[in-house]
Order: sequence, then C-alpha cells, then structure tokens
Amino acid sequence: MLSVRQMLSEKGSAVVSITPNTSVFDALKVMSEKNIGAVLVMEDEELLGIFSERDYARKVILAGRSSKTTEVKELMTSKVYCIDPSRTIQDVMELMNDHRFRHVPVMENEKVIGVLSSGDVMRGVVAEQKNTIDSLESYLLRQ
Repeated sequence: MLSVRQMLSEKGSAVVSITPNTSVFDALKVMSEKNIGAVLVMEDEELLGIFSERDYARKVILAGRSSKTTEVKELMTSKVYCIDPSRTIQDVMELMNDHRFRHVPVMENEKVIGVLSSGDVMRGVVAEQKNTIDSLESYLLRQ
C-alpha cells in the first residue's frame, strides 16, 4: 500500500505557508497563485493552524466580514490534524473522512514536511488501482 512518504515524493513536498497576521485577502491571493485550496498558518517553523477556502466561505463571506481587514488568525482552524510520513494512503483517507477536512499536513520530528490534499489522495488511490489492474491483466495473459 502506498505510504504518505511515497505520495509526497511523487507530488513534491513544497509547503506554502503564511503568518497569522496575514490578511484573509492576501491569503486568498497566495492560494490563487499557487492553485491550492488551503494554506498553512505558521510562525517560523511552528504550525499554528490552517486556512482554507471553506474557512473563507463560512467565516468571512457568510459572516459579513471584510477579507482585506480580517487577519487569518481570527478565522483559521487551529486544531490541525497531522499525519506521519510512515502512514498509508488508507490512514490519510480515514483521517480526512473522520474529521471532514480536505488537507492534512505531514509532520516528521515535529516539523512540517509537506501537505496532502484530498485530490492527492484520490490520485494515489487511482494509481494503486491501476497498478493492481495491470498486474492482474499481466497475470491473466500469462495463463
């Protein structure tokens, strides 16, 4: 089964982060430029939270706040679930499903080494299924 470390090595381990004092507007600009749905909120190398498009939709737009004057620290999700790189793709799916979120920071030795999205997980599952199908087809053709 595909490990979190393998998934990171295939997708890359670039971590996009902002500081807690970043405006929501600037956070959204970063997310748009990087084509990502969430950004980590960090101070130096310490993970403080995560800010996502869902946070924006529910806590800014629907609450009538201004994205230019509201700081990310006011809205970020501060209880962030992380995963170890030795875990499997199945573990990531269960974590995401159990807690209903789409982005999981990968932590090793108390340091963020990457982030996996639900899209990354889906691509990993599809790749695993393709490998299984290819192996079965190859086996059947040899019979």
